[in-house]
Amino acid sequence: QTVFTCLSHDIIVHETTHAVLDGIRTYFSERTNPDVPAFHEAFADIAALFRHFSHKEALLDTIQKTGGRLYQYHLKPDVGITDNEEARLQGQLPVDNPLVGLAQQFGEARGTGRALRSALSDLPDPKLIKEPNLEPHERGAILVSAVFDAYFTIYLRRTADLFRVYRAGGGNSESFELSGAMANLLADAASSTAEDLFQICVRAIDYCPPVDITFGDYLRAIMTAHRDFYPTDKEGVRDAFMQAFRLRGIVPEDAQYFSEDSLCWPLVPRKVLPDVDGLIFGDPNGLTRDEKDRNGDVLRAYAKKNAALLGFLPDRFISVPAFHPAFRVAPDGSLRIDMVVEMSQTYDALFDSRKPELGTFPMRGGVTLLIAKPSLDKDEYPPGEIRYVIQKRLGGNHGQKREERQRRFSRREGLLNGDDPKRFQLDFNMLHGGF
Repeated sequence: QTVFTCLSHDIIVHETTHAVLDGIRTYFSERTNPDVPAFHEAFADIAALFRHFSHKEALLDTIQKTGGRLYQYHLKPDVGITDNEEARLQGQLPVDNPLVGLAQQFGEARGTGRALRSALSDLPDPKLIKEPNLEPHERGAILVSAVFDAYFTIYLRRTADLFRVYRAGGGNSESFELSGAMANLLADAASSTAEDLFQICVRAIDYCPPVDITFGDYLRAIMTAHRDFYPTDKEGVRDAFMQAFRLRGIVPEDAQYFSEDSLCWPLVPRKVLPDVDGLIFGDPNGLTRDEKDRNGDVLRAYAKKNAALLGFLPDRFISVPAFHPAFRVAPDGSLRIDMVVEMSQTYDALFDSRKPELGTFPMRGGVTLLIAKPSLDKDEYPPGEIRYVIQKRLGGNHGQKREERQRRFSRREGLLNGDDPKRFQLDFNMLHGGF
């Protein structure tokens, strides 16, 4: 069966997200560990799946056919049958939940009889993440299921009072039959929750280290991004993410404890780092070319002058591959403006010190800086204050462990062969060969 993928909403969103993520994070497509390709696939799936909840008609239909239990795999058939009766009509057959299935038609056309991938996995298995031979889509599915576990947990918390009132009014919450008013309220809750969580997932990208992304890094970024805007977590959003990731064995390597305080990146104490003078934050329309050039000069000079404080190796070039202003409306209605900056440093590491003829691979470290735009003072803007420094160091024990891990990964992936530097980059044609 021919399927025109250009007409598939899910596939278009998925592929566009790849391009957007690659555009805003320079080194997220460099193959340094198994989580890198898996993260790209997972984030693209997350974007496509959350868009499902913006389609009101499909959302209402699914709510009516699941009794509001949106996490169910299958919908109630349009026509019921008895236990001893076989289905004779298509309306008597259960169908898959369209909200949790990705690229339903494409998957069915491949002969699998189901969607290409799902927002939900089988029972969470913390051992699965340690399997070294998982294909990137399979590994990415672990992250997707963790995010949607958190989503459905928060959805259930937000709708718990609705179901209590519904039952108090004589409604049966165990039944699939819901009143129109109840279904609309649940649809509004599901849609707004999806929008809220997708914003958290997107905002977290700004709180990730610039190189060598792992699922554990992303959990820390999610936690920090949410706490940065919502210090008091009344709905338990951060706890929902923590437990969903923990159930699947996703634990940051460098967090001392699995607690909220330990998982969130720490704020930079005042005066530990000098403020950044001369930075242009622009407006929501973006920066001009001249403003970008000036900011680049300012940031490179700052990195060179404060290399040791930022955790860089001495006497090595520090690049600033990307930066962008982020304009966000805080819960109190105020506008918060940060400059999100990537800085990186690279050296060529030998695949084998005993056999230098085998060549080298690029070993990168770096920091993500979040620099707050200061308030106007006497008609002038003072220097910007650095709020977060999110690091992946090259030096020290952590840097040595990362180098050895990347060396083993490169060998396993066959990256020793050839001299084309592009072999270290993700090849999305090859990656999508397995869909």
